[in-house]
Amino acid sequence: MVKQTAGREQLGAFAPKFAQLNDDVLFGEVWNREDKLSLRDRSLVTVVSLMAQGLVDSSFQYHLMSAKDNGITKEEIAEILTHAAFYAGWPKAWAAFRMAVQVWAEDENAENAKAMHEKNMLFPIGKPNDGFAQYFIGQSYLAPVSSEQVGIFNVTFEPGCRNNWHTHHAASGGGQILICVGGRGYYQEWGKEAQQMNPGDVVNIPAGVKHWHGAAKDSWFSHLAIEVPGTDTSNEWQEAVDDDIYNCLK
Repeated sequence: MVKQTAGREQLGAFAPKFAQLNDDVLFGEVWNREDKLSLRDRSLVTVVSLMAQGLVDSSFQYHLMSAKDNGITKEEIAEILTHAAFYAGWPKAWAAFRMAVQVWAEDENAENAKAMHEKNMLFPIGKPNDGFAQYFIGQSYLAPVSSEQVGIFNVTFEPGCRNNWHTHHAASGGGQILICVGGRGYYQEWGKEAQQMNPGDVVNIPAGVKHWHGAAKDSWFSHLAIEVPGTDTSNEWQEAVDDDIYNCLK
């Protein structure tokens, strides 16, 4: 849902009616009619409309950022602006591209960091860990290493990504072993201080211990997760890690 307060903040005293129409009607009503057009489609239309008028100012930057947040990728915005250039004008497209490059620069830097992280590891990053996405804050990746005798998986976390608190249960045996193979991250047990994990660090997690693990805010992080054999084993996912707890980690 789109919420806007810029009208009232910037023009509320000078032009209250315009501010109300901007915040409540344009953004509050029109942008939120997702049964008619998705936010992604509205972003596409808005970006092309502003580019066609040559309005590559702060409002254009805002709508580019909204387009990115609404799911338009770097590849898609490049194709959208290229297509529009033939109808709106080549110089306008150049101006729009200069701003788009800045808005999507973080994605390119993240891809470069991801590629460098994978290059420095023995194990692949694997595919997006979509099957467990509901138990993670941020994007994680999963690459099976071994499924025979003992389950071994390489789990990779983007910067800032971590899983929820969870507990491995077993009638006997069970638990998990984590071996950091790349980047920097954390492991924390309930009621204890978080411990930093760097390549080569090993954590033994007995069954019944509530814990979480994930990446540092400024680093990719990968660990091998080894399932310790046991009887009647299961995993209980619990609450997300509180932002206040995570943001205090350095």
